[in-house]
Amino acid sequence: MRILVIEDERRIGGFLQRGLTEEGHRVEVVPDLASARTRLGEGWDLLLVDRMLPDGDGLQLVRDLRRDGDRTPTICLTARDRVDERVEGLVGGADDYLVKPFAFEELLARIGAVTRRGGAPERIEIADLVIDLAGRRVSRAGTEIKLTAREFDLLRYLAERPGRVISRTRLLEAVWDTTHDPGTNVVDVYVSYLRAKVDKDFGPPLIHTVRGVGYVLETEGR
Repeated sequence: MRILVIEDERRIGGFLQRGLTEEGHRVEVVPDLASARTRLGEGWDLLLVDRMLPDGDGLQLVRDLRRDGDRTPTICLTARDRVDERVEGLVGGADDYLVKPFAFEELLARIGAVTRRGGAPERIEIADLVIDLAGRRVSRAGTEIKLTAREFDLLRYLAERPGRVISRTRLLEAVWDTTHDPGTNVVDVYVSYLRAKVDKDFGPPLIHTVRGVGYVLETEGR
């Protein structure tokens, strides 16, 4: 999973980054709300949010996300241990609330619980395009489309963010894990592969280029 940790205490942030990375996750740490807001919308699978941050209460960030319809699983981490404060966090939109200090094993268990509870969809449907996430199968207008593993991952990333323009840099990081030279045209090449398979022989195209920015998957072009 891609996890964003919003924590101003460097010791705790470093501890979480090391531990979660060792568990196989990709983890980034930011120290305040302002930094976190610049990173939202980047496809995080989980947010770990401290409540007592230098520029405000982390719970307000959670409230704002929920108000905007963002259901990214979120766990509040805090030294505030009163019952009313824990209730406030859960009512405010957090999926769980963990009081510091905590055992790392408990955090892992809570992460497992909230991500399962999040009910990740088993399939994505956009117009007549159907993506079976569990089976890694794709069809359009009832016709199965054979994709390579990389093509599937690219299509899935775009389809999980319909209507959102994704930059080439972000696609490189998310789908290729930045193992390629940032100057490569591999993203453009694979998008052309996808278009040939997903758009060419079907209805209106779903994959669109936003010149100078990146790509978007949506039912109407820009």
